[in-house]
Amino acid sequence: MPRLPPLLALLLPLPLLAPGLGLRGAGGWRPECGLCRPELCPAPALCPAPGIPAHDECGCCARCLGAEGASCGGAAGARCGPGLVCASRAAGAAPEGTGLCVCARRGAVCGSDGRSYPSVCALRLRARLEPRARPGHLHKAHDGPCEFAPVILMPPRSVHNITGAQVYLSCEVKAVPTPVITWRKVTRSLEGTEVLEDLPGDHINIAVQVRGGPSIHEATAWILINPLKKEDEGAYQCHAANVVGEAQSQGTVTVLELNRYKSPHSPEPSGRL
Repeated sequence: MPRLPPLLALLLPLPLLAPGLGLRGAGGWRPECGLCRPELCPAPALCPAPGIPAHDECGCCARCLGAEGASCGGAAGARCGPGLVCASRAAGAAPEGTGLCVCARRGAVCGSDGRSYPSVCALRLRARLEPRARPGHLHKAHDGPCEFAPVILMPPRSVHNITGAQVYLSCEVKAVPTPVITWRKVTRSLEGTEVLEDLPGDHINIAVQVRGGPSIHEATAWILINPLKKEDEGAYQCHAANVVGEAQSQGTVTVLELNRYKSPHSPEPSGRL
């Protein structure tokens, strides 16, 4: 068997020592790394994505992997955790060459725990952080947020005003899928039974409006009464419903008659001294 040149024979064992001699990958030399001395490594920090073993570019010191939304790239070479990619930011928004860790698979998901997560990466991180975690204890149930019955975040508040003025009530609701919101006036029949009148109905002085927001999966509804009449007094119910369930809340409108609060006219002067 021919003998190898002395220099080549010396280099062959080096890939086996890569983590300790500043080699990267399959023996790529990084002269800035030098000899690995773990005792000189900085103290391990509380990583945003614990439980994922990672080392620096020299394969020596332990380092953190960026969680979703963390900065990445740049001179520090910050890396993102599993399932995440380093997406560049708009020019001028951050130092050149840096970005944000974002999930490679975009879109909200519903977990097997019935909670919605902004991404499958967030769900996987939650599963990793769960105490006494076991494989598969938390997994994706389906794409998109979990469905839930309407929840009234801001119920209508009771108001009062004089006849001829205007009043409005508002109601803020959250639900998935988006709920149908209606306004009803609550009255009592002669027999004492509660009667719900859908609005606006035939009331030409009542207007109803619904729009999405202020946040995702939320909707806000208003009812405007103008001009206000004495017969408009009563309770007004905000009712929200979707395929999962329903919810309602109500506020009251109190009407004060304007002529009862007018100042009496002063007697006209007689013109006599």
